[in-house]
Amino acid sequence: MTKIEDVPRQVIEKSEWVAIATAGPDGPHVVGCWGDYVRALGVDGDELLIPAGRFHKTEENLKHNPRVELLFASREMPRPDGQGQGCTVFGRGELQTSGRAAEAVKAKFPWARGALVVRIEAAKTHL
Repeated sequence: MTKIEDVPRQVIEKSEWVAIATAGPDGPHVVGCWGDYVRALGVDGDELLIPAGRFHKTEENLKHNPRVELLFASREMPRPDGQGQGCTVFGRGELQTSGRAAEAVKAKFPWARGALVVRIEAAKTHL
């Protein structure tokens, strides 16, 4: 069973972008990725793959602290009091430049140097 179900799954499936937050010795660091890149790699199971073009600071941070938070949002997703919904995915991440995940990402995104692999622990909606 996946940890991304119901509204969080719907938000991810309609998300225009995703913000990726990590923390390191210098404090928080945020990078972004297009939502359709994440969807192209599949939202299945308890793992998300995100193509990593550079993400050097993200990779450095994850070596010291594997915790990662992903913020997805979509203007198209309705919520009880209006339009627009977001969700946060909590997990542990690792940037892989070789192996199964990296090869799967590079096959779809030749410009990627590897895969940000996020093992999902929880997801929650906003509002």
